[in-house]
Amino acid sequence: MAGDELLTVNGEAVRDVIRYHLQTDEAHVDLEVRRGGMERAVAIEKMPGEPLGIELASPVFDRVRTCDNHCPFCFIYQLPKGMRRSLYVKDDDYRLSFLYGNFTTLTRFTEADLERVITERLGPLYVSIHATDPALRARLLRNPRGATSLRWLRALLDAGTEVHGQVVVCPGINDGSALEDTMLGVLDEYPRLASLGLVPLGVSDHTTEPDLRFHTTDEAVAVLDVVERWQVRYLDALDRRLVFAADEYYLMAGRVFPDHDEYDGFPQQENGIGMARVFAAEVAGALDGTNPAPPVPHTGFFSSVDGAPSWGYRAPRSLSVTDERDHTRPIAIITGEYGARVLDPLLTDLARTTEAPLRLVTVPNQFFGGNIAVTGLMTGSDVAAALRGQPPEDRYLLPDVALSNGRFLDGSEVTELPLPVEVVPTDGASLVAAVAAR
Repeated sequence: MAGDELLTVNGEAVRDVIRYHLQTDEAHVDLEVRRGGMERAVAIEKMPGEPLGIELASPVFDRVRTCDNHCPFCFIYQLPKGMRRSLYVKDDDYRLSFLYGNFTTLTRFTEADLERVITERLGPLYVSIHATDPALRARLLRNPRGATSLRWLRALLDAGTEVHGQVVVCPGINDGSALEDTMLGVLDEYPRLASLGLVPLGVSDHTTEPDLRFHTTDEAVAVLDVVERWQVRYLDALDRRLVFAADEYYLMAGRVFPDHDEYDGFPQQENGIGMARVFAAEVAGALDGTNPAPPVPHTGFFSSVDGAPSWGYRAPRSLSVTDERDHTRPIAIITGEYGARVLDPLLTDLARTTEAPLRLVTVPNQFFGGNIAVTGLMTGSDVAAALRGQPPEDRYLLPDVALSNGRFLDGSEVTELPLPVEVVPTDGASLVAAVAAR
């Protein structure tokens, strides 16, 4: 029953949702539960592999392993005060890396963790590398263990675990020659790495770090040049490109995105790498009727299966999608500043599917400020400001990537906006379906 406390499965205490699924996989399962202060035993017979249908209240039961690094670029340190408490939790838990695609630094990883990853085949995992030079990595993490913890990355790769890496590029710190050294270090030390994503430093108005700053256009171009050079070298040495740059770099540098087949299957799409190219392909496919299948997201095996709760980590984006549409009314697509630059070239093709005028409502990010311009970080207060003064009779399409369990990051709800909006899944086919005349 709802509210029962699950004590043991087959005589073993439940540590987390990963172990729970392994424990309940067999045909015969013995449960010990507590209800109203009374303990009782439950024996279940089922098909092997059939889920029990139990929804667990948390993905881990021995508490999330929090991060003890103090990275100056950590976005959690750059959040304004007064937001939901869960947004300030810094995790460095390999289990959440497996479950939800969170990046871990491995500074709190242990021999026991390694044994479990190998024996239970927990992959893919996602590791924040930032630099392969030990001293520089320790400086970036502000943790002396940062100099040595990449030994776990090597051990994971040697054991055959699929691992994807990330480098947050900080201008004047780990870019330039340091970034070149990291590319060489990956080739020398971690050639089995599945992919490596380079993402730009995000700086909000709330940072307290005086040395952090935005990339200049020339610096963004330089990062892309590094990626292109090393893709050629990795192709020669490893027969794959390995390293990819975030979409933001192409927008900052004013360069076109690489072709679809140059992303090698989009292994880090959810990290903002290749997302714009996939979106454009989805729009084109929906318009011409081909509807190519999107790449499979690499988000961890249990990201959507029964019993892997997402609240607090990867919550459902929206509670419902509005289907009551009057396709004669003008349509406005709500988006962030980077999203507007991705959508603008697609508007002409999208407009051919509808008789209604089509436009963008671009939302500057005043809540975070700085160089924060991605659509997923739009807040209700900024969307509300952008909607004030807009024609009330128009249709307004809001991408669900800005929501988590129906709420914006600032805690406000869609119903609090000054104009009604239609929440639309954040993919090209869904956008075409929303604007197309029926």
